[in-house]
Formats: sequence, structure tokens, C-alpha cells
Amino acid sequence: MRQSRRCMAAALAGLAQGWSIAWPWGGAPLWWLQGISLAALVWLLGSVRGGGESRPTLQGFWIGWAFAMAWLAATWWWLYISLHTYGGLAAPLTVIAILLLAAGLGLYYAVAAAAFVALPPSGWAWRALLFAAVWTLAELARNSWFTGFPWGAGGYAHVDGPLAMFAESVGVYGIGAIAAVAAVAAAQCTRLRYRRRGTWLAPLGLALCLGAAAGGTYCTVHGCDFQDTRGTRDTRDTQAIEGNQGMRGAQGTQATTQSVSAGRLRVALLQGNIPQNEKFVPGGGVATALDWYSRQLLTSTAALVVTPETALPLLPQNLPPGLLDTIAARYSSDSQAAIVGLPLGGGAARDYSNSVLGFRPGLAAPYRYDKHHLVPFGEFVPGMFRWFTDLMHIPLGDFRRGGLAQPSFEWRGQRIAPNICYEDLFGEEIGANFRDAATAPTILLNVSNIAWFGDSVAIDQHLAISRMRALEFKRPMARATNTGETVVIDHHGRVTAALPRLERGVLVADVEGRNGITLYAWWVSRFGLWPLWIVAIGTVVAAFIANYRRSAVAR
Repeated sequence: MRQSRRCMAAALAGLAQGWSIAWPWGGAPLWWLQGISLAALVWLLGSVRGGGESRPTLQGFWIGWAFAMAWLAATWWWLYISLHTYGGLAAPLTVIAILLLAAGLGLYYAVAAAAFVALPPSGWAWRALLFAAVWTLAELARNSWFTGFPWGAGGYAHVDGPLAMFAESVGVYGIGAIAAVAAVAAAQCTRLRYRRRGTWLAPLGLALCLGAAAGGTYCTVHGCDFQDTRGTRDTRDTQAIEGNQGMRGAQGTQATTQSVSAGRLRVALLQGNIPQNEKFVPGGGVATALDWYSRQLLTSTAALVVTPETALPLLPQNLPPGLLDTIAARYSSDSQAAIVGLPLGGGAARDYSNSVLGFRPGLAAPYRYDKHHLVPFGEFVPGMFRWFTDLMHIPLGDFRRGGLAQPSFEWRGQRIAPNICYEDLFGEEIGANFRDAATAPTILLNVSNIAWFGDSVAIDQHLAISRMRALEFKRPMARATNTGETVVIDHHGRVTAALPRLERGVLVADVEGRNGITLYAWWVSRFGLWPLWIVAIGTVVAAFIANYRRSAVAR
């Protein structure tokens, strides 16, 4: 096969990988499509290594890069909406910017593919371990380096698949590594020569994967271990909508033995549906948001009322006089509490924060959570680019970063840990709250505004991310968003109540808090992602040494 055709085939496989995270025509994650696309990449890399090609390592690099660029561009094409539709950047420049971002982050995977071709161990099992190691290193690098942007990591495609059972042990990147091993086994089945000893192991391993898939699919369809906790209609708002009819995204993963109920909490999750092009317009979206959210906060009867990120889109000193004081007074003596998203800051340069305030009886001052993991260029300017923004006089400022493992909001026996927008991408940072079981969160809470990306697959992708966090920590995740998905996710990663996207409404539902520490929560809270780094690097080093020794013997 000529190299150009290989790269074209790799790009098509990468497109399938991007679609597997959330299928564009429905939004569901497709674990089997992710496996097929990754197996296709392994097969293409094997055709270079086993075909007697010249400069196979370089060819592997180009194949891996083509795969990754197509995958990443297909994953976050919706940046076009924020950059062009709302940001006003010219369409050709927007397309170039998205492709450059995909190309830059795709280099991690290009290097991984080149390493896989350059270090060919003997035996398919060793090849599987090597591929899983280099692929996991690429995923970890994208998660961690240059502030990290791991959106669309391959493991998220498995939130409804059989590998989801491993989330509570090894997390999303461990699931990605297991999927990589299965992909090599699948690719190996097309190259078997049964005269060789041990070749039966590849189809056996693949058969075991397929058997597990059948069991996982059965639970997905039939709702294993499912308890219905649908939301109810808030009759005081004509646009409030009942929890979704039936359970979406059923997950058959069994609870860990440590996971025990911490009781139920009635929550009201507000979805204002303020269009992004109106959100910060005085007299337009600002007035609508202040009126609607303040009415809901002052009249809701739920035990906890939650608004989305920056639901009140003004600094406290710019809000209508007395509004925050009225909200604080409303929740100071009753049996209710509220968590409200708004920007905070004293007006000084680089002294702003993307925050939530918590109000409940018995607090001398409101609870406060400041966003820790900020968005590059959206909430801060990376140091290497500040000279450019200063030179061009681009009005981009920096938000102040909140601390890691900030205290939870305690209410009615629950410890509620907020995270803002795409912070729920970083499980190792959420995991920092789980080191002490006595203070670990019982409920995770995400407040978001992804109206920047319209009615796109970004909403479905973000839902899969939140569901994976619920699986990893065996904790429910409540999500209050501006445009969707506003949902309640139980500790099995299942959506138990939801509002339709792009509609204004109030989701009233019960959230069952959980206690206990999963294996993943235990090690990630102490060591971060370093155990995965060490295992993956050790595997690559072992392959390098083995390859060097074989070369020395051959000489």
C-alpha cells in the first residue's frame, strides 16, 4: 500500500475515532467504533513495519499524525461556532486555527506511532503492551502539558461499554490503555499464521473482549441494577420540565463494596438558556438572566438550588443594588441553600475569578469556590503568548486561579464539590478532594456555560465526560448548565433526570450522595497520574532495551 493511501485511510479511521466519543447523529458514545478505528490504525502501522518499507519510522509518524489530526478536528470542530459565529474571526482563519490546534496536539500521537514502529517487540502480546504504553503516554501528555486539553480522549467512548467497569480502578486513561491492547489483538487476528506457537492467544483475547462486550451491552440495554430517580416538574415555572422519560445512558457497572449511601438531597438545577450573543449585552441577555435567575432563587422550594456558570453575568459591584444581599437573606434562616455562579473581583487587573458562591443558614460569610483549571486565552493568557497580546493590544485579561482541593459545600449531611465548566475533564484534580474519606465529597457538581458552541455535539461530549467522573469516583454528578445538558447522573454513570437542551427550565430531582473511596480515587488523590506515567514509560524503556539487544545479537 502506498504511503499516501495509508495516510488517507488513517485519516478516515481518525474521523471514526472522533465520532466515537459522541456520534454526530444522536450524541451517543460508541465504544465499538472507537475500538475499530484504533484497530485500523494498528493494522496500518503494522503494514509499514512488516512490509519492508524504507524509513518505516517516518512513515509511522505520518500515519499517526494523519489519524490524530482527523480525530481531533472531528472532535472539536464546534470551536468554529465560538471563534467565527460569536468571536467574529473570519471563516478561513477559523478553519486554519482549528486545524493548527489539531495538528499541534496530534504530534503527541504521531511520535507514539513512530515509536511503536521503531521498537517492534517479538510476540503480539508485547506489541499490544507497547502500543498501549505509547498511546497512553500521548494521552497523558495531551492531558498535562501546556495546561492540558484532553477533550475527546479515547476512553470517553467507553462510558456505555464493557470497559466502563474498569473506571473505578484505573480511570479514563487506564480504560484507553485496555482498549489499545484490544485493538492490537483485533488487528493481529488479520495477520495470524497458525503454524506459529502462541498465535491462538490473539483470537482468544479478542473473544474474551467480545464476550465482555456482550455482557456490557446486555446491562446497557436492560438497565442492570437500575433504580429510577426521575426528576419532577416544578409547577411554579411554566417552562420547567420534568426529568427525562426513562433512563438514558444506562450503565451496568456494579458499585464498589466501599460505596454506601449518604442519603438523598432534593435539588433544583436551573437552565436559563441565554444565547451566547446576548449573554453579556446590557438590557438584553443580562437583564433576562438577572430577572429569571433571581426569581427562581427567591421562589424555589428545593433543598438546594443551583445556577449555571456566571448565571449572574456581572461583578457583584455592578449587580442591581441589594440583589446579592436579598439572596443571602433568603437562604440565611430557612431550610434551603443555594449555589450561584458569577464572576468575582475587586476591579484590579488580573484580580478576577470565575466563581460560585454558596448560601445556607449558619454561614457568617458565603461559601466560595474559585475555578482552578482555567481555559487558555479564554480565562488567562499563557506566558509565552503575552508579548503577542500586549503588542497587538488584544483585550485579553487573566483570571485568578483558585486552589486545588478547595473545601466542599456542606449541606444536609452532604459534602458538595463544585467544578466549573471543563474542569471536570481533569479527574486527577477532582481526585485531590478524595485523600481523606471523612472529608471526601459525597456529590460532585458541575456548573457550565457551553452556549459558546451552540446546539452541537460538544454538549453530548461534555455529558460523557461528567458520566466518566461519576464512574471513576462512584459519586453522583449534578450538572446545571446554561443551554444543556442539565442532568442528574447517579454513581453508576447513568443519567436519571434531564432537561431538554436549549430550553429554559428547572430540573427538580433527588440526588443520592455516596460515601467510600474507589481504588482510582485512592491512588489518584495521592500520586496524581504518575502511576500511569511510570508504567507506560517503563514499558517503552523495556521495549527499547529488548530491541537494542536484538540488534546487537544480529550484528
